[in-house]
Amino acid sequence: MATNFNRLQRVLGTLALGLIVACSTGVRAADDSAALAGIKEGKIAFDIHEGNPKLLLARLNVIDETRQSLIQQGVKPSFILAFRGPATRLVQTDQDKIKPEDRELAAKVAAKIKEMSKAPGVDGFEQCAVAARTQDTKTELVLPEVRVVGNGFISLMAYQSKGYAYIAP
Repeated sequence: MATNFNRLQRVLGTLALGLIVACSTGVRAADDSAALAGIKEGKIAFDIHEGNPKLLLARLNVIDETRQSLIQQGVKPSFILAFRGPATRLVQTDQDKIKPEDRELAAKVAAKIKEMSKAPGVDGFEQCAVAARTQDTKTELVLPEVRVVGNGFISLMAYQSKGYAYIAP
């Protein structure tokens, strides 16, 4: 029993030493305070055209992390996510337009969009009708959380005119 106690003491001692070293080596937490100085609202229009569901889901997760990070740093996010191009097939409900091997991930994309649609700072999702036509998809089958706009380029231009930063992740 004393041997186990001695081992525990050594392990705890090693952990404590590691913590002291980590704290004293100047490891800094990353923050965006210099860039965000004086900014109260972060308005971003994301131009999303990724047709690979794994990569699209990863992008949505990073956009959501960005939203959360802004909130944590005291900046109100105001995000528009605009879908066009190959992403169009992943934000609609017609399974025949989605490759069989992509359907499971497409469902996760739809779930992430639904989750984000209720999150503070997400002002909306948009699907370009021109892209729907060129991707041979029906606008009436777009996910219910996604608003169909006539032309995604016009929409993105309008958001930029209203002060939204344009980001194409």
